[in-house]
Amino acid sequence: MKMSDLKWPGIVILLALAGCVSTTTGPQRADPDAKEAAELNYQLGARYYRNGNYELARDRLTYSVDLDPKNAVAYSILALTYEQLDNPRLATEAYGQAAKLAPRDHHILNTYAVFLCRQQDYNTAAKYFDRAVKLPDNDFPEITLTNAGVCFAQKPDLARAETYLRSALGHKSNYAEALIQMCLLKVAQSDYLGARAFLQRYLVGNLPAADVLYLGVLIETELGDESARMDYANRVLREFPQSNEARRILESTG
Repeated sequence: MKMSDLKWPGIVILLALAGCVSTTTGPQRADPDAKEAAELNYQLGARYYRNGNYELARDRLTYSVDLDPKNAVAYSILALTYEQLDNPRLATEAYGQAAKLAPRDHHILNTYAVFLCRQQDYNTAAKYFDRAVKLPDNDFPEITLTNAGVCFAQKPDLARAETYLRSALGHKSNYAEALIQMCLLKVAQSDYLGARAFLQRYLVGNLPAADVLYLGVLIETELGDESARMDYANRVLREFPQSNEARRILESTG
């Protein structure tokens, strides 16, 4: 496997979807007002979205925002739904409306920025990432900053990506996702000593998956440390014997 074959892990999207609608039975108001009906349809739409029923989610959520056009979270989930339905135009409109209604909701701004990154609108994405990070109620800026780093690594703008990721680690030095993304970034920059250092920091506090251990195999191969390479390879074979990574190791030695 070549270093160019490495793929960046998916971006983490933070959006608290509504919980399941209560199944409690009882007398219902015959004519619920628009606000109540909007909330019911919002929760049903969120539930449909979570379960992968995107057309039903779209129908409920569009009805909800028609009844209550000030529900920013409903617009944000509607935007996610349009993404799943492969309609970026309507997704853009819904995300934009959500951000307009809730300019100080860091969850919504982060989600919109991630979408813009997927649309390769990196400059606009950066504006929303930066706004989300600066909001005082964002208790986890390292997540937003890591998303921004991954975004610019995919552009690719590795220097800007590194700035975001180092800022994430400045907020939380042991944040696992930022550490592994920095490791991958250093691999992309052919800085294998740096990649080794970030991988080691990641392994201190996290149980690795097979692909993380295999990353160690690749890094130590580039550094020419056969002992370290074998340590990683043996861990893959021992801990993840059925993985694709284990198969690659066996094929390379067979």
